[in-house]
Amino acid sequence: MSGNFSIGGKQMGGNAALDVSAWPDFAAMLRAGVAGGLLGAMIIWIYEAVVWVGIQHLKPLTGIPRNATGLVFGKAVQESIGVWAYIVGTCIHFVFAIAWGVLFAAVWPYFKRRGYEATFVALFYAVLAWIAMHVAIIIASDNHPDYTNPNVVIGGFMSHFFFTVPLALTIKRKLSEYTT
Repeated sequence: MSGNFSIGGKQMGGNAALDVSAWPDFAAMLRAGVAGGLLGAMIIWIYEAVVWVGIQHLKPLTGIPRNATGLVFGKAVQESIGVWAYIVGTCIHFVFAIAWGVLFAAVWPYFKRRGYEATFVALFYAVLAWIAMHVAIIIASDNHPDYTNPNVVIGGFMSHFFFTVPLALTIKRKLSEYTT
């Protein structure tokens, strides 16, 4: 009694077995991370313009691009370099946003395969990003907000939620062909 029984990916519902092993290549993760980081960087600035400038009146609209210069190098440097503070601050903002995007693109396939939703992961990623960046600011400069003030912490987390959620959803969409 011999049989000719074999079963493969096609008989089990398509290419499911093949899709599990697919992992995005570095170029795909880089493209997705850059796109997500750029979108997140723009949206966090819109959030800051609406909330920090428009509602809370914490700074003028022109203070947003130069904010990173002051946080990283201190207010004295920010004031001494004049118009360059806008350029340096904008570069710092976008370089770090892109770096956070590329990092998320690198870890997203891991979470996707375990069934997590991108928005859920983004909420924790926002907290991690805010803490990491502000610890770095504490180390790099003595010019930082009072991190013992709950308004500063909650406001920081909220702004980073507005950064990481669109970042994560963009990366999820761009890497969807690799992580099914």
